Amino acid sequence: MKKVTILDGGIGRELKRIGAPFSQPLWSAQALIDAPHFVAQAHQNFIDAGANIITVNSYACVPFHLGEELYQQQGEKLAEQAAIIAKESAQSANQKVLVAGSLPPPLGSYRPDLFEAQQANSILSTLFSAQDKYVDIWLAETISSIEEAKAIAQVLKDTPKPCYYAFTLNDDTKGPAQLRSGELVADAVEAVLTEAVAGVFFNCSIPEVMAQAIKITADILEEKKLTIDIGVFANSFTPISQGHEANLTTQSSRDLTPEEYLTFAKKWQCLGANIIGGCCGIEPSHIKALSEWLKTT
Repeated sequence: MKKVTILDGGIGRELKRIGAPFSQPLWSAQALIDAPHFVAQAHQNFIDAGANIITVNSYACVPFHLGEELYQQQGEKLAEQAAIIAKESAQSANQKVLVAGSLPPPLGSYRPDLFEAQQANSILSTLFSAQDKYVDIWLAETISSIEEAKAIAQVLKDTPKPCYYAFTLNDDTKGPAQLRSGELVADAVEAVLTEAVAGVFFNCSIPEVMAQAIKITADILEEKKLTIDIGVFANSFTPISQGHEANLTTQSSRDLTPEEYLTFAKKWQCLGANIIGGCCGIEPSHIKALSEWLKTT
């Protein structure tokens, strides 16, 4: 098995936990606007817990969260500010920490029905330009459809930096592993493998649905004799239904302890995952549990 690299946890919920200004629909962008020192503190909390990769807090720097007017006025500037904060946090760390530029869903999380390629390209290109100077790798997060992944690939096609594609899955433990679009994970993996991809991840879905997706990905990579990374960063939400309005309400969470999350992580590693972190609701305490475990392996 490959050595595991630790990704950070969910910065939005961490900002809320430490008392940063936080409300819908601004989500994690509100701290960037009103109190950016909280963003630095959130990064530091994950670094102190043992994260080897931190993610730029640009997830909400899109019209879906900011609104069209504020996005046009400040979206690019806020994304650049978020990247600078992450870079400074990584540079001050005692261990080597990489900065992952974030390319979030440009037109709404968990909503493949809202996706439109031309509009998405404009937003993603803006976020790319704002962050590129400050990041080491690229992480396209919470991808709901193959069409969305292909649009992201167009934005990333000329970068020499490693690019990682993270798909969000239907929170259904009974059926086959699917994206939120209903497309099969196997088809999504095959689609991104035609691009310059450093790794395939799965994120912002409940931990219980990750194992099947990891196994499918590992099997495809073995068949093709490829050795790219497989990553996982699950959330601690209750299952998200189709049509969920991500920026209108705060999704319900469950009490997922660090020990419980670690149990999932150990299984993910056995199945082939070598980059593990957390998404919404996964706190520094969960990341610390991963770090302490890896010190003993």
